[in-house]
Amino acid sequence: MPYVLTGNRLETGDVLWWDGADWSLHIRDAAILEKPDAEALVAKFLPAERISDLVPVEVTLTEAAPRPTTTRERVRAIGPSVRPDFARPSLNVSEI
Repeated sequence: MPYVLTGNRLETGDVLWWDGADWSLHIRDAAILEKPDAEALVAKFLPAERISDLVPVEVTLTEAAPRPTTTRERVRAIGPSVRPDFARPSLNVSEI
């Protein structure tokens, strides 16, 4: 199964996705990883304490963007479900 790495920016709470070189606000930019590689990145980034709640997320690959397999992570990728006007353009709100 493919995975992506996600976390939250400590200062702002923004949901971030590892793009292979830096962090992006959009899941469409996320680097596709194998689970052991994602877990190794968690171990690498955890001591820096700049990104909180680091988690490898299982995804399904689609043309538009990686699609998290869990509803929780799809909501995190799209934005607040109670405020669709804040939705991120990476995934369509109907993806929830």
